Amino acid sequence: MRTTTLRAATALLILAALGAAPAFSQPPPGFVLPPLLIATTAFEDGGIVPQKYAGRGGVQPGFTFSNAPDNTVSYAIIFHDLDVSLQGGTNDVLHWIAWNIPAASKGIPEGSLPAGSVTGKNIAGQNSYFGPGAPPGPRYHHYTFELYALSANLDLPNTAGRAELLAAMEGKIVAKAAYVGRFRGTPPPQ
Repeated sequence: MRTTTLRAATALLILAALGAAPAFSQPPPGFVLPPLLIATTAFEDGGIVPQKYAGRGGVQPGFTFSNAPDNTVSYAIIFHDLDVSLQGGTNDVLHWIAWNIPAASKGIPEGSLPAGSVTGKNIAGQNSYFGPGAPPGPRYHHYTFELYALSANLDLPNTAGRAELLAAMEGKIVAKAAYVGRFRGTPPPQ
């Protein structure tokens, strides 16, 4: 299982061993590598997302969370397609956001969220999970589940979208991890 934080730490260790470490002897202020992990049995990290979890009728995968910092109160998830740029901007396709997932839950079950969790608005303006939906083609789209461990619950209505969620999390993020799935649509039968 890979995580962004594990890769960053490994890269720093390799650079240090080769004598090419950055010019600081201590990590820069605010640079923390907590070992937060997110995992699922639905598909491997970096693997192909099964059709069961795809499209508007897809089922939200279940995930486990581990190694969160002691001051974690809740989690937030942002699920998006990295390979799409909307209207010439930097936004991509937001498939699902959820927050106030209780830290005590240690994850989320397939197809639902623990009590107290909130689902915000996705790209379609709906409060629901919207699975991968890349069109058929020669390459896969990369769908990322970003997990944030937070030091507080967020006071956001379920009408909030990604911009509001990111703003509300500012200053409350104590760790972050990611899990990636790849997906491409299948061409219709001929």
